[in-house]
Amino acid sequence: MGSAGMRTYGGVTGAGRKAERRAQLVEAGLDLLAGDGGQLTVRGVCQRAGLTARYFYESFTDRDELVSAVYEHVVTLVASRTLAAVEDAPPHAPAKIRAGLAAIVRAVAGDPRRGRVLFSVTLTEPLLTRRRLESSRFFAGLLGGQARDFYGLPETPALELAAQFLVGGLAQTLTSWLDGTLELTEDELVEECGGIFAAVAARRR
Repeated sequence: MGSAGMRTYGGVTGAGRKAERRAQLVEAGLDLLAGDGGQLTVRGVCQRAGLTARYFYESFTDRDELVSAVYEHVVTLVASRTLAAVEDAPPHAPAKIRAGLAAIVRAVAGDPRRGRVLFSVTLTEPLLTRRRLESSRFFAGLLGGQARDFYGLPETPALELAAQFLVGGLAQTLTSWLDGTLELTEDELVEECGGIFAAVAARRR
């Protein structure tokens, strides 16, 4: 067998198989991290993924790196779906606001694991606390960028304040909604939050 044949098995390259195993570990990590206990260990995630520890360490140096990868996976998915929804929406502020909010709500409601990792106050993994702060800044930056592009606004401290305020408020709202404190349907939640976002946007224009 030539070197090319050794690098490819079943039509999948070695790099492809490694990527598949990494994805399995991230998915298993999401299962465990979002579980009732929120406990994630190398042994546990390997058992859940059906892989040996050797394959864990080909992608991650330790369990904290996997926790970060799981969180990054969820944030990237939510952000990409939100940006795509906003881009596809009609070129009117209310439509784009509603599309973006609906995408976020559907993303966290459609898979409870995502909502738990992003917003659950009972999930006290220390690394997640730091990553949540980073992602809040990230989403505020996205929101501010969208506002600057859509309205032609300059980058100012007031715009940054508005973006931070809206992202922080939305995060707290989703936390309360997901734990059942806010008894609203998905559509009602999007409608109410959309009104708040639109009011702040109108003030900043």
